[in-house]
Parts: sequence; structure tokens; C-alpha cells
Amino acid sequence: MAPRQFIFRAGEAEQQRCPDGAQAAYEAFQAYADEHADAESLRIEDEAAGEALVLLLTRGAVARTRAVAGSAEPHTEYCAVARPTLYGRFVMRFLEDGYAGVDHSGLWLRELADLDAPPEEQGERRAAAVSTEREALDEVLRMWSDSGYVDPTDQYYVFFDTHTLEMSRAERAELLALVGRLGLERADPPAGAASGEVWVRKDERLEAELEQWS
Repeated sequence: MAPRQFIFRAGEAEQQRCPDGAQAAYEAFQAYADEHADAESLRIEDEAAGEALVLLLTRGAVARTRAVAGSAEPHTEYCAVARPTLYGRFVMRFLEDGYAGVDHSGLWLRELADLDAPPEEQGERRAAAVSTEREALDEVLRMWSDSGYVDPTDQYYVFFDTHTLEMSRAERAELLALVGRLGLERADPPAGAASGEVWVRKDERLEAELEQWS
């Protein structure tokens, strides 16, 4: 397979093409970013795939876009970046695996302004943007694969293992909204469980796909 090719942009500055693989592209991007240290945003494009990652440096956020068949407007989502040193992780994951490569880098929202909302509201908005049952199942399974397990009695899926209520607030709100939409049955956690855990009774729709997410 031929290496993916990337284009770097910094505002109106002249673009730079990088025809190498992920590691070489990352090093080239670091040099490009150093040359444009005053830029408010930096953009990495994969023209062939119709995907891009935009570092919104003055906003503490990133955007990812992908082309949508039959539409002139790309699908765009935004994710908060807790500190500047984390931008590099987004860049490397995008260079390696494109749009999907940054799936697990944080909570992605459809509007930039949503990043200013309280965590619980962010999660509810994320859930509201999920339009099909297939997408809802995939999102629930993604959260389970990140921090979940099947309980020893083999009756429940446990989400947010060992998390307190102050952890993963946005994703917990999203999960609870999707659990309700999918008609999944919540269960009371047993005594001694962490306060932020969510227990859900096993469901054949999830069970059929659990192995590929484990």
C-alpha cells in the first residue's frame, strides 16, 4: 500500500506537501508548526481520503472533518484539548489512521460552542447527535471497550470500572442517554462498587458483537 500523502496549512500561509509515511510526516509537521508558531490554527489534510485534522491552537480544541458523499459540506466534529502538549497525540493518531484514528482521543461534539457546556450537557448533546440504532450500539460498545468488563456472574456489562462520579462525567451522561434510547436495562451496582460505575444487564444485540470490541 502506498504511503498516505498529507498537506499542511497554517492560515493563509503557503501550504506544504508531505508525501511520506506517518512518522516522517509527524516530524515534518513538527518542523512546519515551529515555522508557524504564531498561527492560530494548523491544518493537516489527507486529500485522497477527504479527511482533515485542524488544531485550533487559540481555542484549546481540535476539529476533524471528513467528506460526505453527495454533500458539499464535510462532516465536522470538535474535541477539547486539555493542554498544549496533547496536540501531538492527535496529530500522530491522525497521521497513522486518519479520521477514525482519533476516535478515542476524547469526546467529539458537533458544535464548537458545545465544548463550553457542562460535562453532563456535552454528553447529552453527543447522544442526541447519534441518529441510528447502529451508531448508538457502536458508541455504547466503544465506551465499554475503553473502561468496562463483564461481571463475574456473566449477567451484566460494567462501564467505567473503578471510576468515581467526578470522572468521565460527559461520557457517563452520553451512555445513560443511549442506554435509555436502546431500551437497555440498568441495574443497581453491588455494594462496594465505585460510585461512577454503570451496570447494564446483558443484551443479545451487544452480546453478538462483544468479542470484536474486547
